[in-house]
Amino acid sequence: MKIIKYISEIKNIVKKEKISGKTIGLVPTMGYLHEGHLSLIRSSVRDNEVTIVSVFVNPTQFGPNEDYNRYPRDLEKDAQHAENTGADILFAPSVEEMYPDGYRTYINVEGITEVLCGRSRPGHFKGVATVVAKLFNITEADRAYFGLKDAQQFVAVKKMVEDLNMNIEIIPCPIIREADGLAMSSRNAYLSLEEREAALVLSHSLFEAEAMVKKGERDISHLLESIKRRISLEKLASVEYIEAVNADTLENIYKIEDKTKETAKSEINEMTKSEIKEEIKSRNREKVLVALAIKIGTTRLIDNIIVEV
Repeated sequence: MKIIKYISEIKNIVKKEKISGKTIGLVPTMGYLHEGHLSLIRSSVRDNEVTIVSVFVNPTQFGPNEDYNRYPRDLEKDAQHAENTGADILFAPSVEEMYPDGYRTYINVEGITEVLCGRSRPGHFKGVATVVAKLFNITEADRAYFGLKDAQQFVAVKKMVEDLNMNIEIIPCPIIREADGLAMSSRNAYLSLEEREAALVLSHSLFEAEAMVKKGERDISHLLESIKRRISLEKLASVEYIEAVNADTLENIYKIEDKTKETAKSEINEMTKSEIKEEIKSRNREKVLVALAIKIGTTRLIDNIIVEV
C-alpha cells in the first residue's frame, strides 16, 4: 500500500489507473480507524480494482469551540489497518495541502444541512461538502463509501452529487456496532469507563423505539417520548436533539403511514400477488430516520435507526 501526502502525486497515480481502465473506490475518513471504517474499506475492495482511503481531520467542519485539536489521530496505526483490510492507497494530506493560502471556495448544500446536527453546528456541513468534493475531484473515484451513522452527512453528500452532476456513485453502508450495541465512533475514545456504560442509552433507546414500530406503533410522538423517557434515566446524558424525519429528505414526520393494504386493493385485479408484493415494497415503504445527538459528559455522540413499514 502506498502512503501519499501530496495532491499532485496522487493525481498522477490516479491518471495511470484510469488510463488502464481500473475502477476506483474512495473511503473518506478523519482517521483513527475502527471496525466501522474497515467495513467501508472492505466494501470498496469488493467493488473496485483500486481502493483509496483518505485520512484528513478537516478543520473547516469543526466549530470554534469543538474538538478539532484533540480529535484522536494515529496515522501509523491507520496505515496498518488500511493495508491489512486491502486498501491500495492511503491519502493523508496536510491542512496546508488541502487549503493553501488564498483558498476561498466552499460548497453549501441548503436546507437539509440546517436541521438536526446543522442547528447546533453552523458551517459544519459546508466544511464537509467542500472537503468531500475536493476528495472526489482529486481521486476521480467511481464510487465513494459512507457509513449511515452520520445519516445527515450521507443525505447531504448524495444531494451535492446529484445537484452538481458529479460522476460518482455514493454507496451507503450500515452502522457497525460494538457487541453491546454502541455505535462505533472515533469519539468513543473520549469516554471514561462510566461514560462508556452510560453511552449505551443511545442505542438501547433507539432499539426500544424500533421494537415499538414492529409491534404496530405509528405515532411518532409516542416513539420520541419513549426515547426521551429512557434517556432521562441516565444521569450522565444530556439531550441535544431527538427527532424523526423522512430518511431521504430529512423533513419532519409525525406519523408513519402504512399504505400496503390500500395499494394491494387497488392493484390486485391487475397484478399477480408476487408483483403486488414487490411493487408495494419499492413504492410504498415508509422510511423514517429516528436520529439523536446526546452528550455523555462532555462527549457529543450521534446515533440513529431507520425504521421501515
